Amino acid sequence: MSQIFDFLFGQYSGYPTIQIWLEIIAVIFGGLSVWFSKRNSILVYPTGIISTLIFVYLCLQWDLLGDMMINGYYFAMSIYGWYIWTRKVDETHFTPITRTTKKEKQYSIFIGIATLIFVYVVYKSFGKWTSWVAYADTITTAIFFVGMWLMARRKIENWIFWIVGDLISIPLYFYKGYTFTSLQYLIFTIIAIYGYLAWKKHLDNNQVTA
Repeated sequence: MSQIFDFLFGQYSGYPTIQIWLEIIAVIFGGLSVWFSKRNSILVYPTGIISTLIFVYLCLQWDLLGDMMINGYYFAMSIYGWYIWTRKVDETHFTPITRTTKKEKQYSIFIGIATLIFVYVVYKSFGKWTSWVAYADTITTAIFFVGMWLMARRKIENWIFWIVGDLISIPLYFYKGYTFTSLQYLIFTIIAIYGYLAWKKHLDNNQVTA
C-alpha cells in the first residue's frame, strides 16, 4: 500500500506545504467549475476564476510556461464567457446553447493554429523546447484554447475539445509529477462526457419545442 502511495504522491515530498494545499484547492474549484458547466450554470465562471488564478501562480512557481498561459487565458475567457452567458439576445432570452457555425469553425481553426505558433515561440524563447513534453504542452494548449472559446460562446462542440485535451492531460500531468492535477483531469473527462450528453439533450429538446 505504501508503495502505491509513494508512486502516486511521492513527488510531493519536496514541495512546500502551501503549494500542495493550493493545488488541492485549485483542483476542487476546477472540478466545481466543470460541474457547473455541465449543469449549464453561470457559476462555472466564478469558480473557474478562482481555480485559474491559483494555477497561474502555481505554474509560475513550477516553471510551467505553457500551463501558466493556459490558465491565464482561462481567466480572460472566463470574464468574456461570464458576459456572454448573461447577455440577453432579446428582452426575455439569454445566449442559448447552439452548434458552431461555419464562421465559428474557421475562427476555431485560426485560434488553434495561432496558439500552436505562439506557444512554440514562447518555449523556444525561454529555452524550454527541450523534450516531448513541450510538444504535448503545445498541442493541449491549442486544444484547450479552442475549447474555452467555444464554451464561452455556449457552443456544444466545446465538450469534444475538453474531452480530447483532458485525456491527453491525465498522463501528462502525472508524468510531470502533479498527481492531484492529473486526477483532476480524470474527473474532468468524466464530467465532460456527461456535460456533452446533457447539453445535447438540452439542445435537442429545444429544437423539438421550437
